[in-house]
Amino acid sequence: MSSSNGKSSQNRLVYREFGNDNSVPLERPTSAALERPIQELPPQQQNVRVQATRAGRKGKTVTVISGFQAKPETLQALVKQLKTQCGTGGTVKDNEIEIQGEHKQKILEILIKLGYKAKISGG
Repeated sequence: MSSSNGKSSQNRLVYREFGNDNSVPLERPTSAALERPIQELPPQQQNVRVQATRAGRKGKTVTVISGFQAKPETLQALVKQLKTQCGTGGTVKDNEIEIQGEHKQKILEILIKLGYKAKISGG
């Protein structure tokens, strides 16, 4: 069988559910091509929310800062600074920063000094 463009249809893969047959090369986009680019906004244009929560943390209070539109490297640098100034642990999860303990007011002041438009949300 030959197609109209002159290539044989023997090497054409139509469907494969399992395994990797090296005799037929697959042209798949790389994972970098599939990732959505994160548009990093300057701090003055970001609306950030600060709230203390215990939900799903076995009664431990955690201050969650959400609403960032920044690259993971920027968030890592920011969480390091917040952890140092609050004297506690913390992490970045799902584009949110979690700081151990209830530090809403202190974190709000720090973020405002850094130029973020931050507000306390929740009770």
